[in-house]
Amino acid sequence: MPAKKAKLTGVKAPRRRPVDGVVLLDKPKGMSSNQALQQVKSLFGAQKAGHTGSLDPLASGMLPVCFGRATRLSAFLLDASKRYVTRALLGHSTTTGDAEGEVVEELPVPELEPDFLAETLERFSGEIEQIPPMYSALKHQGTRLYELARQGIEVARAPRRVIIHSIELLGRGERHIDLAVACSKGTYIRTLVEDICKTLGTAGHVGQLRRIGVGELPSERMLNLQELQELAGEGLSALDSRVLPMDTIVGHLPAAALNEAGVRDIAHGRVTAPEGFNHIGQLRLYDGDGEFVGIGEGQPGGRIAPLKVLCAQPDGNGTGAGAAKGPGTC
Repeated sequence: MPAKKAKLTGVKAPRRRPVDGVVLLDKPKGMSSNQALQQVKSLFGAQKAGHTGSLDPLASGMLPVCFGRATRLSAFLLDASKRYVTRALLGHSTTTGDAEGEVVEELPVPELEPDFLAETLERFSGEIEQIPPMYSALKHQGTRLYELARQGIEVARAPRRVIIHSIELLGRGERHIDLAVACSKGTYIRTLVEDICKTLGTAGHVGQLRRIGVGELPSERMLNLQELQELAGEGLSALDSRVLPMDTIVGHLPAAALNEAGVRDIAHGRVTAPEGFNHIGQLRLYDGDGEFVGIGEGQPGGRIAPLKVLCAQPDGNGTGAGAAKGPGTC
């Protein structure tokens, strides 16, 4: 008979705890977004966590990590505009569009007159079309494009419209230009750099990339892994002090306060009609104590429909699980 596996005794998996909110991680270069997420999740001992908008291993910078109920708001960050600084290396294009790929083309670098460079960057401002790179997470017939690219397979990709809100020249050298870019979701900086370099009459790829902003999140609140590890050494309360409230994610939306009946309506998925309310569009909802209830949609007729309910739903008597602070508590 095969020997039975010995059972481990006295060893317990670390307990996970509920954490709600968002941490703005300054992801280091050379680490995948998922690797960074798992490290942060482990440091906090969080039950649930997710990042919003992957950064390539080559890239560093802001990676919002949402904990607990805040993960339900992640779509607002995925849809938010992004801000980057990047160094475009001139004269070579690569398989991946960045410094990690193999060189596939080498072209001379022409002398770049300041006016021509400025005019070229201006051409890439506003709404433009991009063809997504093969090294991307988009799917073709159920398969990630980067998986096909690693097999040497290239497929046709439909162009996509993106918006470059601003593009600024930060500096230049004989074989590089440094750019600051603010753009809409879905923008590929690697493709933008390649297209700019082609217009300049040469080849190019991303040598460095850093994301410095997502939507209106406060970039000054970013923390790197070393800082989080040092805080973890001081205890969970030190870590928790650096977690931003859930509503930070949607701080750009107008706010509305609800009375107890309104909170109860929203908590149970019902439309509510606060007295004197007349806003049309999305808004943040709070109870009388200033606790964040969720996201609502202001409708004609002074009504608010629930979109994302983040408070607990009490039973009919306002008691039971999730109702420790009263009906509709968050």
